[in-house]
Amino acid sequence: MTREDPTPPFPSQPQEVPGKTDAMQPRPDHGEQSYKGSGRLQGKKAVITGGDSGIGRAVAIAFAREGADVLISYLPEEETDAQQAKEEIERAGRAAVLAPGDISSADHCRSVIAQAVEAFGRIDILVNNAAHQETFNAIEEISEEEWDYTFAVNIHAMFYLTKAAVPHMQKGSSIINTTSVQSDSPSQELLAYAATKGAIQNFTGGLAQMLAERGIRANCVAPGPIWTPLIPATMPDEKVKSFGEQVPMKRPGQPRELAPVYVMLASDEASYISGATIAVTGGKPII
Repeated sequence: MTREDPTPPFPSQPQEVPGKTDAMQPRPDHGEQSYKGSGRLQGKKAVITGGDSGIGRAVAIAFAREGADVLISYLPEEETDAQQAKEEIERAGRAAVLAPGDISSADHCRSVIAQAVEAFGRIDILVNNAAHQETFNAIEEISEEEWDYTFAVNIHAMFYLTKAAVPHMQKGSSIINTTSVQSDSPSQELLAYAATKGAIQNFTGGLAQMLAERGIRANCVAPGPIWTPLIPATMPDEKVKSFGEQVPMKRPGQPRELAPVYVMLASDEASYISGATIAVTGGKPII
């Protein structure tokens, strides 16, 4: 039987950036009650940026229930969300490592990988998922600092993290980068964010070719509208109220609906998949 997921209109719920899970109405579903593992990632060691909430938390829960130990990186102000994610990982019987800090710093990116290697000895899966976005109606409203920070978090950090992680990855390892439907269908009010998502898709395509001889795969997941704390924290109230109604399924996706794709790409079952972009968009095609 198909479950009924929340559909707009949603209540007014403005939040400060980066947003908190517990303040959302309805609360996002990360698969806490529904995801069932089957050992597909048994013994693997994973790093997930933005693993405290939203898509990252859903992926962390799924990875742990599939048998992986997980390090999650997150902003210090997201500590409550990170502790909730940690509890879910440990409830699945796996090791959870927390790495608070801002990945806009190259030094912090290298520290995240160093912490993972110290805790796990190696890295089998790197999920570059953390992102920053803000909404603007005119290019004059976007400050240089905002533009630079969006690129620093969304694409520069991906380079720093990947560069630091690859020497600790073995043949069969997997890198999964979160891009967006925005990479192909950019919204004018998300100019900086959409530009970084296009860069991520291109970066992943080149990276897949560069790492093929080493047996390391690189792929993208391209979400459509997903119900995460980033939405009420960065979008105008009227957009939040109607969020998701623009896609054929007429609702936003829940974070749990992304997790199986990340699990598949991280698993050995995806051994011939590299350089791909998998759309999870509620029926909106990516051309």
